Amino acid sequence: MKKILLFVAIIVSVTTKAQVSSVSLQASGLTCSMCSNAINKALKTLDFVLTVDADIKTYTFEISFKQNSNIDFDLLKKKVESAGFTVCAFYANLHFNNVQVNAGEPVVIQDKTFLFVNTKDQLLKGDKQLKIIDKGFVSVKEFKRNNYMVLSPQTYHVTL
Repeated sequence: MKKILLFVAIIVSVTTKAQVSSVSLQASGLTCSMCSNAINKALKTLDFVLTVDADIKTYTFEISFKQNSNIDFDLLKKKVESAGFTVCAFYANLHFNNVQVNAGEPVVIQDKTFLFVNTKDQLLKGDKQLKIIDKGFVSVKEFKRNNYMVLSPQTYHVTL
């Protein structure tokens, strides 16, 4: 019981002021511009998505969001999968305002919990790009290489 209370206290104490500004994701399985168009249309159906810019040469999608929106990373991934493709790289671009990151300690940003891995303790300032390395957000090969224990469905393992 004490461990649970300590964990909750840590999460509450490291809730931060940071803002998700955009997401860049790379999809696999695309073969033509129609594939890219299918993903583009699927992503645009989300009410928190403002714009989607596709680059067919690199299979990447730059997604910006409406102001004051609740951004759902899992829903973005599911939309790509519902179009018949998989996400092989997922980067969230955030703006940090003096956020202390310590290895092994979760950080709550908006309504999401991030666990920084393979990172030194540091103070984050300005724009940073976080790579989500959980299953479904990276290739199967990369996930097997990283394979971190899942703390909860709402915790994302990330690297800088």
